[in-house]
Amino acid sequence: MQPYFLPYLGYFQLMAQADAFVVYDDVHFINRGWINRNRININGRAHWITVPLQQASQNRLICDITLSPDSGWRGKLLKSVQQAYARAPQFPRIYPLVESVVRCQEANLSDYLYHGLAVLHAHFGLKTELIRSSRGYGNAQTRAQARIVDICRREGASTYINPAGGSGLYDRGTFAEHGIELAFLHPGLAPYATGRTPYLPGLSIVDVLMHVSPECMTERLFSGTLS
Repeated sequence: MQPYFLPYLGYFQLMAQADAFVVYDDVHFINRGWINRNRININGRAHWITVPLQQASQNRLICDITLSPDSGWRGKLLKSVQQAYARAPQFPRIYPLVESVVRCQEANLSDYLYHGLAVLHAHFGLKTELIRSSRGYGNAQTRAQARIVDICRREGASTYINPAGGSGLYDRGTFAEHGIELAFLHPGLAPYATGRTPYLPGLSIVDVLMHVSPECMTERLFSGTLS
């Protein structure tokens, strides 16, 4: 998966299902996608929080893009998080975690996003190995499904798990030819109590963490199903 900024719960459910999770950071940046932005709930409305970038375009790889040198955005973003969740039951425990992600001083976009994923990976206590595609495969010239198959072969994978939304992109027969099972994860995204603020689906992992207890969070992390 491409590295995303504070991605939604389904992203971490995918990570939790795998022995190894490849952070696909040497592919093209997607404008107005989830790579450098996400949404939180402010007064019942989805509010965008964004990591500002320098000269980002869909002609550049994620690992070749840098963050804005203006560090003031970090404080503004954290104020939005405080505004959204200061009264949430898990705020005292989770806000320092979010702050450690946002205040990371890495200048490279891939490094910054990887740090955030690694922080949350550790918070959840996952044993999944995190691997960055830009750091070791040397197969960037291979495209689309063929590259995924090559990465799976290099890792000795018996199964490749992709989000259910990718079912139209990959062919089970092609993977089977290489001795690899292709599976799709259907995320478990049951609503949760959000106090006086109306629940909004599909928000950043921050929203779930601010409202759900650690015990229930573990159950939700493994609530996705494979097909």
